[in-house]
Amino acid sequence: MSETFSATGRRKTSTARVLMTPGSGNITINKRPFEDYFGTLSLQNEVLHPFQVANAVNQYDVTINARGGGVTGQIGAIQLGIARALLKTNEELRDTLREADLLTRDSRKKERKKAGQPKARKRFQFSKR
Repeated sequence: MSETFSATGRRKTSTARVLMTPGSGNITINKRPFEDYFGTLSLQNEVLHPFQVANAVNQYDVTINARGGGVTGQIGAIQLGIARALLKTNEELRDTLREADLLTRDSRKKERKKAGQPKARKRFQFSKR
């Protein structure tokens, strides 16, 4: 039986659970082909970026469960999850993935709205007269 590598990636409010098995390069996100889930080519390239850095394109079948957040947050979470799973397959990829900034968790979150203001930092319009 082939070995399965699993990892979790997070960004903003998104979480992606990644299961990776040696295979032919099929990527499934939330039980849909990733070409359907991320319609544009640039978004698809973002998902494939960790594989391109590690020279592992079409070597693994990936099943991803992405929850929460929006498109950008989910892509960031998926990238981190794939990079962490690739690290489990081959520890020597650590330096390459680190240089491409794929192993760093982006901890930035949306700042909370403050009372007496319309948004987190925006103020209501000031009128002197």
